[in-house]
Amino acid sequence: MSTRTLPLLFLNLGGEMLYILDQRLRAQSIPGEKARKVMNDIIATMFNKKFMEELFKPQELYSKKALRTVYDRLAHASIMRLNQASMDKLYDLMTMAFKYQVLLCPRPKDILLITFNHLDAIKDFILDSPSILNQVDETFRQLIDTYGSLSDGEFQLIRQTLLIFFQDMHIRVSIFLKDKVQNSNGRFVLPTSGPVPWGTEVPGLIRIFDSQGDEIKRTEFVHGGNYLLPLREGSFDLYGDRVIKLGTNMYSISRPVETHMSGTAKNTASRIKENAAPNPLAKEELNFLARLMGGLEIKKPLGTEAGFRLNLFTTDEEEEHAALTRPEELSYQVVSIQADQDRERNEELSRIMEEFDVQEQPRQSTSKGADLLAMMDEL
Repeated sequence: MSTRTLPLLFLNLGGEMLYILDQRLRAQSIPGEKARKVMNDIIATMFNKKFMEELFKPQELYSKKALRTVYDRLAHASIMRLNQASMDKLYDLMTMAFKYQVLLCPRPKDILLITFNHLDAIKDFILDSPSILNQVDETFRQLIDTYGSLSDGEFQLIRQTLLIFFQDMHIRVSIFLKDKVQNSNGRFVLPTSGPVPWGTEVPGLIRIFDSQGDEIKRTEFVHGGNYLLPLREGSFDLYGDRVIKLGTNMYSISRPVETHMSGTAKNTASRIKENAAPNPLAKEELNFLARLMGGLEIKKPLGTEAGFRLNLFTTDEEEEHAALTRPEELSYQVVSIQADQDRERNEELSRIMEEFDVQEQPRQSTSKGADLLAMMDEL
């Protein structure tokens, strides 16, 4: 397991979350000013400097429930609210989209290009907010510094770690089903055509070498696909052509997106259910959540600023039906931590629990965005 995987997982899932929220804000005809405020607040929270510093520290991946808790807090960092069923659907779409991208990336290193595609698109959401753009650019530089010098083997370990994280998730997504890149059981279809990875050759030739390393024979074979050589390598710089399209916004063309539990997912629900027995990693997971969530405070609308509810379903009835029919084992409800019995014998755990408390304090700022940023500066 790679200890460098978490930033890539978080940023790519976060990018997919922003794509979906942007599409739903437009579909529900939320006024432009409110929609921009939601996107700006969430992106500013997501790329908070202290939060990124904690995120980029080498660490193991944690449970799906722990990460889901972080995204729940992140989605509610502004005036928008999501019901449980909509949050479940949002998380399903995020995870299945990035799983598809990880499976199809031509070479392990291209996961970094997928991440850059997400960040490039995020910057387009905040072109009118220079301070938030600077936050995203700083994260770009952290990515380049952290991953620019990694070997192919280290990227392969990152890709393997991501695939292990996603291996039990087989949610059917309407866009993937319509495009015939996902089967009815929720598993993806890998293509046998298109560009081969940069630095490799189109399959169809076997070279045989002797003990001295000299080529002595060539044999051709029919590969059965329609492969092409890539025109150029994608840019790993702050600005540039990434070449690959994985990680770009697939919701830019408006079309309904539905999710469905596959038969495989239902049958394996008990296998992936979180164990209720004491977890020896629980304290580490508490530390992880406490550190990360320090930068993800929920703020209630102030003064005359009206909040609103976003629905990821076409109607409220569909949302209610989804909430009733979703298997309990597959509903990643926000992690609830009960540690009252540990407070006397574990002062450190007590301190961590206190960091989860959301304190509403009067402020003198003139706008909610400024209020949110001022709060983060004090963390």
